[in-house]
Amino acid sequence: MINRKRLIKLTQDLIRINSENPPGNERLIAAFIKDYLCRLGLKSRIYEFKAGRPNLIAYLKGQGKKSLLVTPHLDTVPSGRSWKFDPFAAKIIKNRIYGLGATDCKCNIASIIESINSLLEEGVVLPYNLIFAATADEESGSIFGLIPLLNKGILKPDAALVLDADDFEIIIAQKGLIHLKIRIKGKKAHGAYPDQGVNAIDMALAIIRKIKKQRFAYRKHKYLKPPTVNLGTISGGDKVNVVADWCEFELDFRFLPGMKAERIIKGVKDILNQEARAASIFNGVPLNAGRIEVEGIQEPYDISEKHPLVNYLKDALRAARIKPIIKGSEGATVITFFQEKNIPAIATGFGVSSCAHIADEYVKINNLYKGTVALEKFLRIYQPAKGAKD
Repeated sequence: MINRKRLIKLTQDLIRINSENPPGNERLIAAFIKDYLCRLGLKSRIYEFKAGRPNLIAYLKGQGKKSLLVTPHLDTVPSGRSWKFDPFAAKIIKNRIYGLGATDCKCNIASIIESINSLLEEGVVLPYNLIFAATADEESGSIFGLIPLLNKGILKPDAALVLDADDFEIIIAQKGLIHLKIRIKGKKAHGAYPDQGVNAIDMALAIIRKIKKQRFAYRKHKYLKPPTVNLGTISGGDKVNVVADWCEFELDFRFLPGMKAERIIKGVKDILNQEARAASIFNGVPLNAGRIEVEGIQEPYDISEKHPLVNYLKDALRAARIKPIIKGSEGATVITFFQEKNIPAIATGFGVSSCAHIADEYVKINNLYKGTVALEKFLRIYQPAKGAKD
């Protein structure tokens, strides 16, 4: 049985451990969890792919050879300066625990640990091997966390439940993302004679307008909004009275399952080439198309809402008197990394919607408790598929 008082205290203890990223150091929180699990009689192991960036993995042995991974992350974003409350005090006010990472995602770490504690106390033997992985570096792309754990074969589960969502949602689809940095070259001239130069900022603005006006070919998705493009940063030029010969900007694309990242990038390159040719003809100055740097690509993700993982989680939520809500994620989570390894995955979590990454972040105690009851129920009733991976 889930111990509400113990769950609350554990959540507070986790919040009080600073694991901001950047700078990125999860050593203290990983050591705390390792010690906590040790007191439960559970062995765990630390894997580091960069000094001070530990990933903790523990195993609860069950019956058979199949395995289920449950994984939250250890790191948080920086607290910033806008908090009314101490971000590391974990103060309780009106059924809320306030603190950095309360929603994203230390409440979920506490939830899975308390669920394991409850199963051990009652001597439950699961029909599969449970893998608990608390990972580093999720807030900066998981390059020192889940990605190498999967790529190196350290984690090889048959299915995965990612604990990094809000309000008991069941996440079965996710947009892909592309981050591009584009640098445009122009020709410098005196600001009084702009016709003698080629203004890279003007070129960049024209390129951005064309990129934003382009129509994407895509199939509508039941749980996701249409694709988007966002201009995240822009800078250029050296001085107000000089024709800018450089401009640099970054774009964030979010695209749907079925769309290809390569086609989106090719579309951007085509627009750059068109604009460079037009500028060359108009000014009589040969120009290249600028430089595109792909800063990151994460493929979109989709799994059937009839998949057994989804159905078992629905049943567990209903048993806890929670109405299951199927949703898609507009933002990036780690579920896409499992797709590359042919591992079925969904996400859920017990934080508060629109509360992650804000000042005075909090988690609702009642929701945390109900979610943990549902999680433990899910672990009890889940049955791995027979044969090959689901």
